[in-house]
Amino acid sequence: MKTLIFATGNAHKAYEVRKMLEGLDVEVLTLHEAGLDLNIVEDGTTFRENSLIKARAVFAASGKAVLADDSGIEIDAFGGAPGVYSSRFMGEDTPYPVKCAAILERMKDVPDEERGADFRCVMSFIYPDENGNATEFVEEGAVYGRIAYAPAGENGFGYDPVFYLPELGKTTAELSDEEKNALSHRGRALEAVKPHIIRWITE
Repeated sequence: MKTLIFATGNAHKAYEVRKMLEGLDVEVLTLHEAGLDLNIVEDGTTFRENSLIKARAVFAASGKAVLADDSGIEIDAFGGAPGVYSSRFMGEDTPYPVKCAAILERMKDVPDEERGADFRCVMSFIYPDENGNATEFVEEGAVYGRIAYAPAGENGFGYDPVFYLPELGKTTAELSDEEKNALSHRGRALEAVKPHIIRWITE
């Protein structure tokens, strides 16, 4: 079985990725589980840049295969913000229910047709070739919806309770694990990366 380090300390993200890679001959480790304590400065201005910054830093420190993502919510009424700064919106230590409440308050008078938003994820996969050199792949996934009028659902994290999918009549926090993995920005990005991971596993 091969080892894949997922460059995160977020238990929710790790759970999602493990679920989506079930059945493959690979063990997914978080940074902590891999014994890595890195101070990675995510100073990119795009999801792609930050995803690669994380993946390259972990690969340089470990020499092992790495999966890294950067993702966020882009709100039309805010000109695409918070975007790449989603986790830092109102401060990284601010609980997400507080962030969600602030967004809803700012948008309380915004009509349906102007509440558009998307979740976007860029996922980088790096693995060493026979000489230990990095082979890199970068893929993207997105899901489009709108900002709800009130939070709903307990099955998500981050901004999931306020991200509403009109075609389903649910927020992403109201989806089952299977529904979310099939529809989410992270699920779509990982599905795009998955063939690269399978090729690496079977080499």
